[in-house]
Amino acid sequence: MPALFSPAILPILLLVVSNVFMTAAWYGHLKFKGTALPIVIAASWGIALIEYCFAVPANRIGHAVYSAAELKTIQEVITLVIFAGFSIVVLKEPLGMNHLIGFGLIAAGAFFIFSGR
Repeated sequence: MPALFSPAILPILLLVVSNVFMTAAWYGHLKFKGTALPIVIAASWGIALIEYCFAVPANRIGHAVYSAAELKTIQEVITLVIFAGFSIVVLKEPLGMNHLIGFGLIAAGAFFIFSGR
């Protein structure tokens, strides 16, 4: 089996894809402030459905290798990385030092969660 499809790597790749969709669902509508709220809610739900099609298999496959807490930690770190890029590239909102320090502290927490493996 190719390494990309191993139960240790595939869930991470699926979580990356799912988080791209979820970030778009949660924050993409901020680029369309003139669009009616019910429309952006419906669009966000549609995007979130696609996200679930990647997140659920990621967690199902990943649970063969990772604990639920480890899967959640992986997801949160991926979410922060994708959100940071989305914030800068799509929303054109810079991240300040306080954001980077906060993200770094979350990454430190992830380090401690996985250091006991």
